[in-house]
Amino acid sequence: MAQRVAVLGILNKRNGIVKTLALHPGQSARWKDLLVRLRACETTAPWEEEKLTGAFVQVDVQKPDKSWNRIFSGWLYKESPSLNVVEHPIYDVWPKSCEMTYPAGPAAPAAPASSSNLSSAPKSGGASGTRPTPSTPAPAAPEPVATPPSAAANNAT
Repeated sequence: MAQRVAVLGILNKRNGIVKTLALHPGQSARWKDLLVRLRACETTAPWEEEKLTGAFVQVDVQKPDKSWNRIFSGWLYKESPSLNVVEHPIYDVWPKSCEMTYPAGPAAPAAPASSSNLSSAPKSGGASGTRPTPSTPAPAAPEPVATPPSAAANNAT
């Protein structure tokens, strides 16, 4: 978790200023009367079909009496911003990215037990990304059936 870095965007709706923060989990940043804490960030692995980027953040706003009020605590998702939002009249916070490393991907399929047929397979001139298939002997052409002489005589009349 310590190597992860989340990039968060913050919008001040009063003046339209956008600030970008890069935080490690456990870090916080203060911008005027806003305090943003990053607790965790996650991104789906590159080999996963659905791509999601999320950050668990806590957002506090300082009140006029100098006390802090937590306005949000939860997961925010880059791909689904409406799933969970920071509801505040002045500030908007959203995740932009989460950089992290992944363990080794899923294991590759095992090679066939007998690869002797593959070594003699002809090279395919097809589209890239297709695998050559093992060569199999073509079926023999059917031999013509001899017509008995009596059937040939019946057909002639």
